[in-house]
Amino acid sequence: MKTAIVYASVHHGNTEKVVKAIAEKHPEVELIDATKTILKDLALYDLIGFASGIFYSKLHKSLLSFITDNLPAHKKTFVIYTCGLDSPAYIKAAEELIKAKDSSLVGYYSCLAYDTWGPFKLIGGKNKGHPDADDIQKAVEFYENISK
Repeated sequence: MKTAIVYASVHHGNTEKVVKAIAEKHPEVELIDATKTILKDLALYDLIGFASGIFYSKLHKSLLSFITDNLPAHKKTFVIYTCGLDSPAYIKAAEELIKAKDSSLVGYYSCLAYDTWGPFKLIGGKNKGHPDADDIQKAVEFYENISK
């Protein structure tokens, strides 16, 4: 299955660590950095993932813009996010954009990640050491399950 994972990993590299682990195990996965790529033809991909850390309770703005500008209609998609505190509500904006393109969200994966936003910076951050090997293995397994 030809897969692209479009990602934005701008703070601590948490999300990049996760998506690179998936791509290393599955060479059919092409990684696309949404912070460096504005336009990309995704028509030939069977499955398209969107991955980001969480910023102000949403996926990164460059990733949301990428979805708006590049996601073709009728595609299978998934979302991966890394965060300081987990909430499924974080993907609501992405879900709405995906639905507006008549595409389907086949699943999402989230894991805790090192976070130094706001007051957490004063205490040296939270979730140090995350994503860890277990988080990464679960992300790989998530991808394997949805790409069958």
